[in-house]
Amino acid sequence: MVLLGSTGSIGQNTLDIARRYSLHVTALCANSNTEFLNKQIKEFNPKFVAIADKSKVKEINHPNVYAGDEGVLEMIEAAYEKNEILVNALVGFAGLAPTLKANALGYKIALANKESLVTAGEFLNIPNIIPIDSEHFGLWYLLGQREPKRLLLTASGGAFRDTPPEKLAFATLKNALKHPNWKMGKKITIDSATMVNKLFEVLEAYWLFSCKEIDAFIETKSIIHALVEFVDGSTTAHLANADMRLPIAFALLNKIDKPIAPNVNLLHVRNLEFKDIDVSRYPVWQLRKILLEKSHLGVVLNAANDEATKLFLEEKIAFNDISKCIMSAMEKFEHVKANSVDEVFLINLEVKSFCSKFLNDRLHVREKQ
Repeated sequence: MVLLGSTGSIGQNTLDIARRYSLHVTALCANSNTEFLNKQIKEFNPKFVAIADKSKVKEINHPNVYAGDEGVLEMIEAAYEKNEILVNALVGFAGLAPTLKANALGYKIALANKESLVTAGEFLNIPNIIPIDSEHFGLWYLLGQREPKRLLLTASGGAFRDTPPEKLAFATLKNALKHPNWKMGKKITIDSATMVNKLFEVLEAYWLFSCKEIDAFIETKSIIHALVEFVDGSTTAHLANADMRLPIAFALLNKIDKPIAPNVNLLHVRNLEFKDIDVSRYPVWQLRKILLEKSHLGVVLNAANDEATKLFLEEKIAFNDISKCIMSAMEKFEHVKANSVDEVFLINLEVKSFCSKFLNDRLHVREKQ
């Protein structure tokens, strides 16, 4: 197994499965956390190691270290063997190039990096990709070989699911980071609050399952992860306690012969609450149908969201500016389509440049008021 993003939460859960099932770890890759990476190296003794932050190379206790973005790609190639599986748990657009490299080499890819499918799904060999998001794992688990009528994802609703929409203009970063169900990284917590994360997952499901009938709703306890409606009128649901080790284990192993997570006790859960995704609270949800018809616009969505979320995390723009920036970028670039992987990267830069100017203009107007 080759693991990208070994020091993050998904990486740690992956190594917990490797530990539990005595799986061989061929290579480890981290961004900059060398202290944690060295502990992992000592325990799993990988043949190859990569660190994205070139300045940290000398801190790594290993004789075979690759560094920087190019180094990560070189390590992926050096570690490749037939039937090798690569887990991509990298965060953000930076995870795309490694996915493309691994896909081209022929790796089986256990994919947690949302941006790979969102921005470049049409350029990937989908049969070699196994989703390890809980929602897409749930869909995969339910579908088997059956044809769906409609796929349904569930959302937590994020930090502002009970906030009156008119108060969102005054939402603070501190409050936006208060996820009602669990603690996650800052960016994905903001993506949950805006509902951008669920748009990403809609696009991922489109590429993974070749289905355009995809929707979502809010399930406040995050017990139901996905549902499938079938043409016979039946609907099946995947329920599980939130534990990333479950989808990871299925991606890495042919058979699960011991409990990964405790079963859901419905008598303990008692009541489940369902809500529509209200576009007055989550304006970007208006883009769902557009993205399903023009899936190539995922690169625009991702780039605009990256730029706006970065500035919100720096407390330079208002929370509502994130959705306004995304909507403006989608309108501006609605006719843009990448014809190659190289063009995906060029469009990403062009959209970010547009959004930077858009948001700075709004910032200057607000400063004058």
